[in-house]
Amino acid sequence: MNTPREIKILITGPMGAGKTTAIAAVSEVAPVKTEANNSDLAQHTKTHTTVALDYGEVRLAGGDRLRLYGTPGQKRFNVMWQILAKGALGVVILVDMTRPDPVADLAEYAKDFAEVIRNSSGVVGLSRAAENPNYETAEFYTALADLGLMLPIFAVDIRKRDDVLLLLEALFSQIEMAELSSDAGE
Repeated sequence: MNTPREIKILITGPMGAGKTTAIAAVSEVAPVKTEANNSDLAQHTKTHTTVALDYGEVRLAGGDRLRLYGTPGQKRFNVMWQILAKGALGVVILVDMTRPDPVADLAEYAKDFAEVIRNSSGVVGLSRAAENPNYETAEFYTALADLGLMLPIFAVDIRKRDDVLLLLEALFSQIEMAELSSDAGE
């Protein structure tokens, strides 16, 4: 019988992409939030923003536990990005499709977390995609390819548990495939 594992997953993206909401949608424990009043209304009009981290947990079939850590979206809190990224086995990048340049947002966060993704796994969730029906997925894949990354991309409603679980399942599948590949290579 396999011992249940603790799997650390990072959820990142620009302010307002839905990191806090996504964690709250799936967490089986009361989410931990570190929000403060938003003092950067030029970047986003939301009233509160994450300043340290969000945290939640999901138990998987077989007993494995996903520990979800949401990063602050503002670059000025990027010291937390480095702290939270340590030991992460996967990264979910959320992109708000209503922002002025969601492809540039993806490129920025993929670049900032490229090393973690290369050493683990990654997936992209396009939030609020229904509000921007004219986007071309190819642009997002090109932005990732320019960084040497190939990640699955899903349009999701981060308020819906099943949509967030889809992202996590895709990420967890990559983690399992990587583990199987490394076991086969031994």
